[in-house]
Amino acid sequence: MTRVLLGVAVAACSALAAPAAGPPAWQLVWHDEFDGPALNATKWVRETGGDGWGNGELEFYTDRVANAHIDAGYLVIEARRESLATREYTSARLKTQGLGAWKYGRIEARIQIPRGQGLWPAFWMLGDNIPSAGWPGCGEIDIMENIGKEPGRVHGTVHGPGYSGAQGVGRAYDLTRRRSPWGRAGRYFVPSPTSPEPLAPQQYAAMGWAAPSPRL
Repeated sequence: MTRVLLGVAVAACSALAAPAAGPPAWQLVWHDEFDGPALNATKWVRETGGDGWGNGELEFYTDRVANAHIDAGYLVIEARRESLATREYTSARLKTQGLGAWKYGRIEARIQIPRGQGLWPAFWMLGDNIPSAGWPGCGEIDIMENIGKEPGRVHGTVHGPGYSGAQGVGRAYDLTRRRSPWGRAGRYFVPSPTSPEPLAPQQYAAMGWAAPSPRL
């Protein structure tokens, strides 16, 4: 069996007046330290199913504690080799849909990932307008993906209309052996490299990018 341990914290820039010098201070708006006896159902949704999820995935995602549980202050996502429905593996897929979404800010997690052929741990976000826009119209930000055959490399990728799947825009990052097994994944999201002001929806459309929406 394989375990993925992670801790998640979400912060956003304060909307209050910032000091005269320097950038505005970060304000913590959401976090989960996994310090309770069980997964917090007011923050997380256990998504279930085993249809391959568009990636040819071999596991069935369950809502069982055996596949996702709290252990000594860590969230443990455990993949198991066992038959369920039409699949020979089980695992867990957790999301904040309907419970929390953020448009701008910094998203961080401290994650220890497994290694091994066939594994694909990921920390990612979708636009909360996915029920109406669908994928890839809602946009997707893959903060961290690790392919089991590349244990020393993680990928960050964005997807949207015209640049989804294998055409996603991203970059790989190679880890060094001196690094701790616990890594910190984080991203800052700025709507324009030349202006801190949000772009109009038609400007995103002109660039071929998915318009920003809160992420879950």
